[in-house]
Amino acid sequence: MCTDPVMKNSHETDGDMLPTCFPPVSAGDAIVLILGSFPGERSLTHQQYYAHPRNAFWRIFGRLLGFDADLEYRQRLEILTRNNIALWDVVSSCRRTGSLDTAIEKKTIQVNDFVRFFAEHQNIRYVIFNGQRAEIEFRRQVLPSKEIKLRNLEMNRLPSTSPALATLDFEQKVTAWRRVAEILSEHRPLK
Repeated sequence: MCTDPVMKNSHETDGDMLPTCFPPVSAGDAIVLILGSFPGERSLTHQQYYAHPRNAFWRIFGRLLGFDADLEYRQRLEILTRNNIALWDVVSSCRRTGSLDTAIEKKTIQVNDFVRFFAEHQNIRYVIFNGQRAEIEFRRQVLPSKEIKLRNLEMNRLPSTSPALATLDFEQKVTAWRRVAEILSEHRPLK
């Protein structure tokens, strides 16, 4: 059963109401967790992961999992969870002007509760970072936790699906993201 990504209440920091990320999209049998940094403005407005039309995430996964990237959002989420993929962000709330990760104000970052998440998702062994900032914040603020270290997670950073990463074209991004399909095929056939 996938979780509806509906924005939680804003988080208050120093009197400011900061936007918060969506809850995870996951099922109890997830094997792979894909982590972004924090939703961009378009995603927050539309209440959808990777809502910017130029973000390649859904086109990449449409190619990898064999579905039309223009399916209804709920259907795309169901395909991910049916294929043992969980989706979330590292940062729970922060202050940022615009959508670029470089604009996230470090001192305002609050991270999600990964100890609880992993306790509820015992099968996850692989964490895939959608870009550099997700990996940096996870390693800096989450990985030092004893409970997380004990999980012996295999972690891979893949190129950001964001249009801000223009050094790779779509096909190069698809090639890199095939790592997710390889992991899944080692554990079970794609559905």
